[in-house]
Amino acid sequence: MSQPAPTLAAGTVGTVETRYLDLPEPVRLDCGRELHPVRVAYETYGVLSPRRDNVILVCHALSGDAHAAGLAKAPSGQSTRDGFGAEDRDGAGGRGLGWWDGMIGPGKAFDTDRFFVICTNLLGGCRGTTGPSSTDPATGRPYGPDFPVVTVADMVRTQRAFLDALGIERLAAVAGGSLGGMQALQWAVLFPDQVDAVVAIASTHALHPQGVAWNAIARDSIMRDPAWQGGRYYGTGRAPHAGMGVARMVGHITYLSAPALSEKFGRRLQSADALRYTITEPEFEVESYLRHQADSFVKRFDANTYLYTSRALTYFDLARQHGGGSLSPALEGVRARTLLIAFSSDWLYPPSASAEIEQALRGLGKPVEFEVIEAPYGHDCFLLEEARQTPIIRRFLAGATSRKGSS
Repeated sequence: MSQPAPTLAAGTVGTVETRYLDLPEPVRLDCGRELHPVRVAYETYGVLSPRRDNVILVCHALSGDAHAAGLAKAPSGQSTRDGFGAEDRDGAGGRGLGWWDGMIGPGKAFDTDRFFVICTNLLGGCRGTTGPSSTDPATGRPYGPDFPVVTVADMVRTQRAFLDALGIERLAAVAGGSLGGMQALQWAVLFPDQVDAVVAIASTHALHPQGVAWNAIARDSIMRDPAWQGGRYYGTGRAPHAGMGVARMVGHITYLSAPALSEKFGRRLQSADALRYTITEPEFEVESYLRHQADSFVKRFDANTYLYTSRALTYFDLARQHGGGSLSPALEGVRARTLLIAFSSDWLYPPSASAEIEQALRGLGKPVEFEVIEAPYGHDCFLLEEARQTPIIRRFLAGATSRKGSS
């Protein structure tokens, strides 16, 4: 049975279509290789000003894509809005909506009455931008494990080349949460004269060791699945869905918090109030929820893309890459105004990580604002707490000064 069409909220950007652009030149990568051809999937919202000076680039997190707002003209059948609280938030109407629809549109945080908002699928992606599942022109087959290892900086340089092709020289802002926030910070470091403002939400200058460890477990779960076949599973009729499902379960738990899980699931049993004495089927509601997350995710995401993107975010380390091991020298050239937003219950990208960035920028005399929002949902707050982020971001983009502290 088909799902009912979503009812678009006030302030919507309406129905949108993902478009594609082939970069005219190869992309030079940190690993020393060049990649060509490179196709970039993207969507735009709002109207580009005659002076082309009202552009905001929105960068997505690991499992996102270019469809950030509005209703997809041709929904894929699997929504990126499948995380914690998605059904409570969206009901049946969430399918087809962009992953940050509550933040992008007329009167929203990224106001399309004022700004021209662009979102691209990142390099290495599986949702329209060139990645491991794309055809290698040298062989005529999918790249698979022959795809070059990419970094966040490579993703940003690809975005820069994409904007060049559109004739956009400067950005009013770069924004994103999680891995998207890393991209925004990387923009400020790599292209300091081309970015007016940065909005980095639930992000960090370098993933903490615990985050590196959890990502390693997720990647291993994919690569230890026999169906991974060394990354050459395309066209074989088998894909590492089992390992990919476990990777999604592991990753999803890191995005949540203990209080949020307790509030939503507690220790409620899946089957009435009786134990079924089984080790193969879910006994608890939280177990069933994780299986649902796994089953949904493997239908829309490529396992190799997960491996490459996860590796890129663990490589990201501004201090090591640009400051000789120290954060302050890495940020010395930043010229953009910076807004950092963190969430009290986020243990994967904790407020302390944003505080380190704030302290380094403030010590350098750079304009920076830092807000900690008290919220119980862990890292996923950047997708769920849209209403509380909106006034902070609108005030910042308007140039007003916001107070450091809690919201």
